[in-house]
Amino acid sequence: MALFVLRLNHFVRAISFIAIVVGYSAKPAYADAALIARGHAIATDRCGRCHAIGKTGESVNPKSPPFRYLSRRYPLSDLPEALAEGIIVGHEGLEMPEFQFSPVMIDALLAYMNSVQAK
Repeated sequence: MALFVLRLNHFVRAISFIAIVVGYSAKPAYADAALIARGHAIATDRCGRCHAIGKTGESVNPKSPPFRYLSRRYPLSDLPEALAEGIIVGHEGLEMPEFQFSPVMIDALLAYMNSVQAK
């Protein structure tokens, strides 16, 4: 019986330790919301002149794909490098202005893009 209690005590301590570590390492939900909000501001400022940046609506430039459908055309995981180097894209004869983003801006913009993707 004493051995069982000792093992149970170690088990409870181990579970408590894991719960503490996970609790401290998990990003709080408001951090994700803040990152998405920064990404929305970037999208509005840099992209909204041509692209529909939300979950609904049509693009101002019909040749500019709505953000919510970008993942159907391109893996969003491929965008960070292009955004860092200065993304240049043509939309059937209409050139997209060259934008170069900092790593912090890229994280925010991609968080926002991921949040609006049509499933």
